[in-house]
Amino acid sequence: MSELDEIRRRRMEELQQQQMAAQQQQQGANLQQMQQEEAMRQKYEEEKKNALRQILSPEARQRLANLRLTKAELVNAIEMQLIQLAQAGRLQIPVSDATVKQILMETTGKKHEIHITRK
Repeated sequence: MSELDEIRRRRMEELQQQQMAAQQQQQGANLQQMQQEEAMRQKYEEEKKNALRQILSPEARQRLANLRLTKAELVNAIEMQLIQLAQAGRLQIPVSDATVKQILMETTGKKHEIHITRK
């Protein structure tokens, strides 16, 4: 019986080592994939930044940078819209601050006012 127990113990150790090796390999693959995704995201952001540098005037870039602090999603949408319009050739470059103001007003729409009347 002790010989059988020894064989079982060795086999169990082998299986545990194989499982640990597989886990380490999986973690390495996950880490590599995360690094690739991060590198792709950084490259995309850099290309977007360069495109906006060419499209926008310094004042317009500053306005969007200030607005990004409060409404990041809106600014991202407007930046993508500006890049697409510039690529299509439907935008006069460089885009002035006044044009960005106009786009912002059109995008955000009018505020709804609530009037309360007391009787």
